[in-house]
Amino acid sequence: MCFKVEQVSSKLVGPMYNSDKPIKPVPNHIIPLTVFDKLIEDDHAGFLFVYKPPNPPNMLLEQGLRKALVEYPEWAGRFSTNDNGDKHGILLNDKGMRFIEAIADCTLDEVIPFEPATLSSFNPGETGTDELARVQLTRFTCGSLVLFFSGNHIVADGAGASLFAVAWSQACQGLEIHPRPLHNRNIFVPRDPPCVAYDHQNVEVAKRVINHDMMDQLPPYSKDDVVLHKAHFTQEFIAKLKSKANSSLDIAISEHRPYSTFECLIAHIWRTMAKVRRLTHQTTEMKISVNGRRRLEPCVPDEYFGNFILPAVPQCRAKELLDEPLSHTAEVIHKSIAKVNSDYFKSFIDFANNNNMQNEDSIDERCLKAGTLWPYLEVDSWLGFPFNEVDFGCGKPCIFMPLFGDWEGVVYLVPSFDGDGSIDVCITLFKQYLNRFQEICFCID
Repeated sequence: MCFKVEQVSSKLVGPMYNSDKPIKPVPNHIIPLTVFDKLIEDDHAGFLFVYKPPNPPNMLLEQGLRKALVEYPEWAGRFSTNDNGDKHGILLNDKGMRFIEAIADCTLDEVIPFEPATLSSFNPGETGTDELARVQLTRFTCGSLVLFFSGNHIVADGAGASLFAVAWSQACQGLEIHPRPLHNRNIFVPRDPPCVAYDHQNVEVAKRVINHDMMDQLPPYSKDDVVLHKAHFTQEFIAKLKSKANSSLDIAISEHRPYSTFECLIAHIWRTMAKVRRLTHQTTEMKISVNGRRRLEPCVPDEYFGNFILPAVPQCRAKELLDEPLSHTAEVIHKSIAKVNSDYFKSFIDFANNNNMQNEDSIDERCLKAGTLWPYLEVDSWLGFPFNEVDFGCGKPCIFMPLFGDWEGVVYLVPSFDGDGSIDVCITLFKQYLNRFQEICFCID
């Protein structure tokens, strides 16, 4: 359906400090970027919530946002740069984040399920600005609301962004913000002497940039062919998948626990995509974001606000992936994730504090045009994040989705808001692959 979204208001909003108990930070205080922040690409990431009526007025949402920014002033700040123009910190100058109000000329039901073009209507974009975050509230003729948030990934990872969303909703309800974020970005101290025990240069640094060594084998499609698909996996299907993956695992003699829901489901997706892409002899791999908060020893609190992720990169020959049972794929994933433990995080801290992490490689222009991670996948799991708690006072969202670009091969696992333990897998595909994916993604062979 062709529909129109019109922006009716756009302004910057900053923190609303309580005059009775002022907690305003030191003017122009700079929060330094950590080695984990500097590893992140300078790009915006985000998500959207969809709410059915009744919904709170925009004024209440704005006031709640201002209160939340008191606890999360980074979003209202700006990057601080050195003489070379390199970002080295976040300047807490309260310049504000962008707050946009918009209206759609149709009902919500007329545009569901969302197409990529529809999603772009909710995204105000960030080109040419130094703002670190923005929100767009889009109201439909039926009273439904789409709340879109986008923030610079260098400021925080998905765990931090989810806590901010919860804090905003709590402020709108007049509740005390809990938990309060931890802002100390000086906690990642290198050891003396440093001990770099892993090849971080060829994993964390080199794999930030997409470079295909099989350009002649890329599918004959482009970014214009990329579509977003959401596959809903029920609790019953997931239970069967886990049973199959763990059936050959002798728990009595195994060195680890049974394979997790994430390991089993993403193993199934990896194998499914290998079939859909018709991979044969190629080596395929996944880049999986691993949250370090509970892995580092001693643990970093869950409320740490910033980036604290490193990639696990399981890889396998496509033929082996398809010829071996599901348990084999789950084991490849399990071993790769298990390697990203406390020692690994400490090794990276030592490495990053003693090495220049700049990667001089660039993305091949043909790769940019193709718009694909083929034959690889990039995976993020938001299963443990409290997005289902984002209630602005009129009920929980009926739809939640992460922000997607036009790259084929990106996968997000998010909890279904049905509340029954089911999981939604949001994945970008070439539209030429969609029918094949739908045919086999619910088959347990």
